[in-house]
Parts: sequence; structure tokens; C-alpha cells
Amino acid sequence: MRILLLGKSGQVGWELQRSLAPLGCVIALDRNSTTYCGNLNDPAGITETILAVRPQVIVNAAAYTAVDKAESEAETARLLNATSVESIARAAAKINAWVVHYSTDYVFSGVGEKAWLETDIADPINTYGRSKLDGELAIQQYCANHLIFRTSWVYASKGKNFAKTMLALAKDRSELSVINDQFGAPTGAELLADCTAHAIVQAMNKPELAGIYHLVASGCTNWHDYAALIFNEARSLGTMLKIEKLNSIPTSSFPTAAKRPNNSRLNNLKFQNNFSLFLPEWDVGIKRMLAELLTDTQF
Repeated sequence: MRILLLGKSGQVGWELQRSLAPLGCVIALDRNSTTYCGNLNDPAGITETILAVRPQVIVNAAAYTAVDKAESEAETARLLNATSVESIARAAAKINAWVVHYSTDYVFSGVGEKAWLETDIADPINTYGRSKLDGELAIQQYCANHLIFRTSWVYASKGKNFAKTMLALAKDRSELSVINDQFGAPTGAELLADCTAHAIVQAMNKPELAGIYHLVASGCTNWHDYAALIFNEARSLGTMLKIEKLNSIPTSSFPTAAKRPNNSRLNNLKFQNNFSLFLPEWDVGIKRMLAELLTDTQF
């Protein structure tokens, strides 16, 4: 199998290089690649790359993810998350390739408490969410063979993440305030990559599996309780923290340029049932990541 991976240097892309390797020949690109164009700022270049490489599967792990900056950079967000994604879909259809693409809980309105289903109406509340929804719609319109994986609160031991930020702050401050009214499932890049590889193999043999799926860890939490688990786990692993008081605050106390959804819960049963996989509770991956991080001298 010949696989073209876009966004190789991101959290998910980094793990995909590992998980996709056993499936065949992986051509992994990012915006700095020179042999082929891997820059989503250049839709025409992306099209040329796909037609030159002629992969059986295109995995797009690249995206514009600066949620707040998107409010003032709407054209850039749309270019990377929608226009270039349409180019990927159109080129894939020409060579009868599959497209695997990652989307987000931000395509929903974020209201209520029920976990969103794939069939629920999308109604994004910020520019980033709208750009991601437009990308989804382009893939559905132009490439029948697609797997769109909506996910949430992605983390990895590589790069920046919420856990690292909280640990760094907790070493210097005795008191912190964290939002308690946004709910979702922290989902590891490693889990996303492994599930993606499994899904690709099955979909290639069963084209009827094409469609949109919610690919997230099971269960849910909020940012405050997420932080509390991080601190408790760190201490249990012998890490000295200065933090003594963790305050709960509402979203309204922490204004941002882009409106955030309060309900980012995604129902993952369709993915589990269709691909015969078990998605573990969200805290399983967090504890594993912390065990890795806390052996690093930076902590």
C-alpha cells in the first residue's frame, strides 16, 4: 500500500509515521518538505503532489488549529482547513484514492450535555469550527472513499499540551484557577494514530465503512478535573509541586477571542462498533503520558 501523509510533524502526524509504517510505503510530508509539496497554503502544489505520488490512501493530519487567531485570520483558516482539503478530495477522486481526514468537536454548537452523534446537525460557533466543517463538506462532496475522524482535546508527549502547561505552572505557583464548565474527552495522538491504521486496513476491504466517525477516548471530564488528575498523578509519581489550591471558574471568567463550546462530548460508539475496537477511558492515556513525561529531566 502506498500512503501519502500530510502534516508529519504535528502531534498526530508524528504518531502516524509510526502506526502507518507497517501498512506499506509511507511518503510523509510537512510544510517544509522539498521533494514534494506538503504545504496546505499551496492547494495547487498539494494537487500536483497527489497526482505525482499516486497513493492509495491520503492521510491529512495537517490543519490550521490556532482557534483564537482564526477570528482575525479567517481567510488563512479557510485556505488550510477547507480550500486545500477540497483540493485533496478532488485529486484523490481522480486517482481513486481514499482520504483520511481529522476534524473536530468544534463543528457543533457546544450546547447541552448529551454526547454528539455523527448524525447531529453541525452548527459551529467560531471561525475555526466553520472552516473545519467546510473541509468535511468538501470531502463528502468530492471523494466518496473517505474517513473523517472528529476528535477532541488532542494531546501527546511530543510538543505542547495542557498537562505540560499545568505541571510547569504548578511547580511555580501555589494557586491556580481552571475552567470547570467545558466538557470533553482528552484524546491521545497515539490512540488516534493506532486506530487510524486499523481503520484504513478495514475500510480498504469494506468500502461501505466510508463516512464520518467520532474518534475520541471514552468518558469525559472538564478542564478543572483534568488538571486535578494531573497534579494527583504527578505527586503519586514523586514529583514535587508547589500548587496548594486549585480553583474552579466558569468560561465567562476567562474571555477568549473565539467562543468555546461548553459541550464537546462526542459519542464514539459508531467507531467502536464498525471497526470492532475498544476506546479506553480518557484518563488511561493521560496517566501513561504523565509516566513518560515525568521521567524527563525537564520535570
